[in-house]
Amino acid sequence: MAGAGKVAVVTGAGSGVGRAVALTLMQNGFAVALAGRRQEPLDETAGLGAGEAIAVPTDVSDSASVAALFARVGEKFGRLDVLFNNAGMGAPPVDIDELSVEQWLRVVATNLTGSFLCAREAFRMMKTQSPRGGRIINNGSISAHAPRPNSAPYTSTKHAVTGLTKSLALDGRKYDICCGQVDIGNAVTPMTERMLNGVPQPNGTMMVEPRMDVQHVADAVLYMAKMPLDANVLFLTVMATKMPFVGRG
Repeated sequence: MAGAGKVAVVTGAGSGVGRAVALTLMQNGFAVALAGRRQEPLDETAGLGAGEAIAVPTDVSDSASVAALFARVGEKFGRLDVLFNNAGMGAPPVDIDELSVEQWLRVVATNLTGSFLCAREAFRMMKTQSPRGGRIINNGSISAHAPRPNSAPYTSTKHAVTGLTKSLALDGRKYDICCGQVDIGNAVTPMTERMLNGVPQPNGTMMVEPRMDVQHVADAVLYMAKMPLDANVLFLTVMATKMPFVGRG
């Protein structure tokens, strides 16, 4: 298998995109550390897989929790080849003046600070291990390019993740650490179930939006994860063909 002997960490692995990516990596020979807030969904993901996995409950917004995750990976597997920085959350879709500071900070803590904390620990492992190097893949989202109505916290953090991706891609060069970003549009997950009933559009209307099989996302991440370290996919967009993104809606 292409990933035989390689080790990956997937955050937000208890459901949705994270679960699909974790299972696909496992099926392709990666040993995977499954990270997420709750033990039960992580155990469920591990049970669905066809490869080696450990479930490590983790709060990505807490530096001690993140450090414990990567320490466990080091103890269990001895190295790290791939981090998929996937954990994320949104805020209620309200006008910004109705959004509490606490709601804003929760989204920033998970989506941006969490990505930083995980990347920092992965970077530390990858630059000192032998063979040296590895790959960090950030989940940027279509919202790294364009906002949905009433999405300031989520969109702001996803634009910031793009900056983190570019910085890590630059700063990792001398340590053989690659960084890329997958930007996902309307994959079939629990998070996009609401699209079946229609979601707000910029022109004030409601519209049912097309979705795509989440396996396409998992296959894209696998493609990035399998690349040799002398090649990198900096940005990859995978989206439902007919979703309102390209052009004027």
